[in-house]
Amino acid sequence: MIITVTLNLALDVTYQVPGVDWDGVNRVSAVHRRAGGKGVNVARVLAALGRDVLVTGLAGGPTGRAVEADLHAAGLPAALYGIAGDSRTTLAVTDPDHTALFNEPGPEVTAGELAGFVRHYGTLLAGADAVVLSGSLPRGLPADTYATLAAIAADRGVPSIVDADGDPLRHAPKGRPSILKPNADELARAVPGGTPAEGARALRGQGAGAVVVSMGADGLMAVTGEGTFAARMPYSVRGNPTGAGDSLVAGLALGLVEPDPWPDRLRRAAALGAAAVARPVAGEFDPDVYADIHPQIIIT
Repeated sequence: MIITVTLNLALDVTYQVPGVDWDGVNRVSAVHRRAGGKGVNVARVLAALGRDVLVTGLAGGPTGRAVEADLHAAGLPAALYGIAGDSRTTLAVTDPDHTALFNEPGPEVTAGELAGFVRHYGTLLAGADAVVLSGSLPRGLPADTYATLAAIAADRGVPSIVDADGDPLRHAPKGRPSILKPNADELARAVPGGTPAEGARALRGQGAGAVVVSMGADGLMAVTGEGTFAARMPYSVRGNPTGAGDSLVAGLALGLVEPDPWPDRLRRAAALGAAAVARPVAGEFDPDVYADIHPQIIIT
């Protein structure tokens, strides 16, 4: 079983529009409302690939109840930890060429609520083959929260992936995660100056087992104990890139429980990321795009 941890769970709302007029009235052609947050999106992809998953995280208020109800309706097993504050809503406005995201900060979480979640998380690890720790932190949580959770998993022999930005990413290597997955901009903020390869090596030197950097249409780079690898995409996929990174992380999580060589892991992860762009909402991927692009990805 793969556990996905989403500490800043959300109700994701996606508006599809033919084009956005920022000074006028816009008519929405389609609306999608579903449980979200990066870990939830990862869990949806893993479930679609036939893996056993468990969604956990912090949920509270009417929005938290709506998130839990949607997870149940989608058939995604969940063991959420209740908090007093109301969970957040996110909004994505997407047209054929652009996507704009509006993310609320999330609830204020107390030290007592965090301590309760850490105990809850510890009990869940007994049945875990891998853990995905991803997304923003709600207000009130210390920046080293992901490092703490990754360290707890590492002490129990459970591999983990951390997908975060800013201070949580900078602290994460101390938790000895198996994989850190920043994108190029996140890596540049965490390790200013130098090339992506130098930044990735710096984070790996601080304790991460491997660092995989997503670079959009330019593919992936992985600095690992087996060497440095690059995955080059054969073509760009047009659509909504919102959930591409989460699908990519799902592919990397599979590599932790199915110990394929790094080139195979990267090819699968890159193909899943590209296939997610072809779908209108995060947490889904287009199997036809995946089947077409997977064998064409070049690993060097």
